[in-house]
Amino acid sequence: MRFKSQVKILGMKSSKGQLENGTVYDFTRVFIETELDAATGKAKGFSAEDYKYGNSDNFGSFKHLEFPFFAEVEFDLVTSGSKSVTNIVSITPSARVAGAVLAQK
Repeated sequence: MRFKSQVKILGMKSSKGQLENGTVYDFTRVFIETELDAATGKAKGFSAEDYKYGNSDNFGSFKHLEFPFFAEVEFDLVTSGSKSVTNIVSITPSARVAGAVLAQK
């Protein structure tokens, strides 16, 4: 199931390499501001939730931006039948951010 949302991206991290056991890894993680559940009265404010966004090359498209920034993000919610995972399909920085970046070049 795909859906889009306007979000505040707090940071990104790319990682690529190989573990000692030979397992190869290559990914980008995106950290998105997420509101804490205040329903119980024991939490208030925001935290960050991380989402997988393809391989480490995806980081290169955004590393020149100032963080945090606002963007429209397309998510894909998938399930194995017992566990759900939400991944990022695409990120489009808001026009304000993109315009500021273009002006700097």
